[in-house]
Amino acid sequence: MSEPVQHAVGRRTFVVGGAAAAGSAVLAGPLARPASAAAFGWSDDGSHYVVDTGASLVFRVSKSNGDLTSLVYKGTEYQGYGGMNSHIESGLGASTVTISQTGSTILVSVTYGTLKHYYAARSGENNVYLWTNKADTSVSATRYIVRVKAGLFANDEPDSYTYAPTTVEASDVFRKSDGQTRSKHFSRLRVTDYDYIGWSTGGVGLYVVRSNHEKASGGPFYRSLLRHQSADGGGLYEILYYGENQTEAQRFGLQGPYVIAFTDGGAPSSALYPANLTTPWADGLGISGYVAASGRGRVAGVGITGRDPAFPYTVGLANSAAQYWGSARASDGYFSVTGVLPGTYTLTVFKGELAVYTTSVAVTAGGTTTLNSIAVPTSNDPGNASAIWRIGSWDGTPGGFKNAELMTYAHPSDVRAASWTGNVVVGSGTETSAFPCYLWKDVNSGIIVYFKLTAAQAAAAHTLRIGVTTAYANGRPQITVNDTWTSAVPSPPTQPSTRSLTVGSYRGNNYTFTYSVPASAWLTDTGAYNTLKIYVASGSGTTSFLSAGTAIDAIDLLI
Repeated sequence: MSEPVQHAVGRRTFVVGGAAAAGSAVLAGPLARPASAAAFGWSDDGSHYVVDTGASLVFRVSKSNGDLTSLVYKGTEYQGYGGMNSHIESGLGASTVTISQTGSTILVSVTYGTLKHYYAARSGENNVYLWTNKADTSVSATRYIVRVKAGLFANDEPDSYTYAPTTVEASDVFRKSDGQTRSKHFSRLRVTDYDYIGWSTGGVGLYVVRSNHEKASGGPFYRSLLRHQSADGGGLYEILYYGENQTEAQRFGLQGPYVIAFTDGGAPSSALYPANLTTPWADGLGISGYVAASGRGRVAGVGITGRDPAFPYTVGLANSAAQYWGSARASDGYFSVTGVLPGTYTLTVFKGELAVYTTSVAVTAGGTTTLNSIAVPTSNDPGNASAIWRIGSWDGTPGGFKNAELMTYAHPSDVRAASWTGNVVVGSGTETSAFPCYLWKDVNSGIIVYFKLTAAQAAAAHTLRIGVTTAYANGRPQITVNDTWTSAVPSPPTQPSTRSLTVGSYRGNNYTFTYSVPASAWLTDTGAYNTLKIYVASGSGTTSFLSAGTAIDAIDLLI
């Protein structure tokens, strides 16, 4: 996992990322604290089960619908805004809710049709552990939202919009008076980039520590809502399937635990992080779909050769039932993916976010599948091809292109964005940084790349490649060379059908368009600039930044 990153904003520190000092382990809990005067236990007030963790946290669960209706930490209520509670989706409705205590663990079980949801408390801990078992599509998405009262934490991050009364797009993207944009969609982070999300005042921290996402969809590089805050209050999310910019079908089954964690202002304990958390205390609780550590396996690889040392490599495992991933060691490509459910998986090696190798692996309960050194074939990495010129890097992302980093936490209309128009000259040294990360039919279609060729190069046909990472409304590139030769309109590859480029995500399905340009298209004057015009073709989309568009990975002209 990544190292901690702290962003100081006003009176709050927003912390995301990796390791923090683990708390003491009273009763084997990862964030156990000395018990307060209140005793660990539960009661029934008639309409709620009231759970006292015996530390500084008391929470309530509705007996009628399984909503989390109260989170009182050190005497302060944190839960709820706008008359709404914390729950799955927008609330489940009439449910069967039961409670039980097994030693130092209290478990609240919620059944709503085929969906089962669980809250667990451990004696002496300021945590709530949650599991969700979604069996089918009877509940549309898989989202848990912790709703937080207004005014408890500072509010002006990219996902906040208290001071942004102007709607830019739909009803969920806003513009402040200074021209900056805000939206709950602007998470900035991929799943693999964070362990927890939340807020801190310096004296109190409230976080959701994510699960391992084994039943989520989209893989390690997926982006979705993480949190938001407005004048009404804030929300912290665990999203496993949201239906926006999804590249995979839903996965079903038990997901968790994910954890609501309170602290004295610091980061949550690293013992709660998905790579570290163990829950042997839950093995005998009867949670539907629960698989103990003994029923899981491991995949390890001694190394990966054929890597480009300029890029990080990730190894992913995926099948229709589960997904996992782990980082490959920079020195030799060693990797280890643990806690894997038994089954046969497609193993994918990613250079950055670009798949460069796949194979099949079988995982057994309690076993380790050890792989010999994986050799990535030279031809599998498009960056290995000899090129006359190249703009960007073949890594499956628009990284390095103009506005690329900003677009993970801002709308394309944001005042901080550099102009989306402007042409590019190969050999200027700014080819990549001057080329926009996104192209839209109604915004910057027809952008021009200027380049020179030697006499020998101009005498031959060449292949031009344009790699993309996603597309909106079937936007795809069509090219014209020197206003004399125009490519056919390529067929659209499979891409998500929802918004992407305007809600902080470039992650779709990587695809490479290839164009065979004849020698007759080139200028024979070696002192003159050839022109490549790139248009966005599509009959779909609307206008401006919601017109058909695409995100660029790399562009090159091969020798």
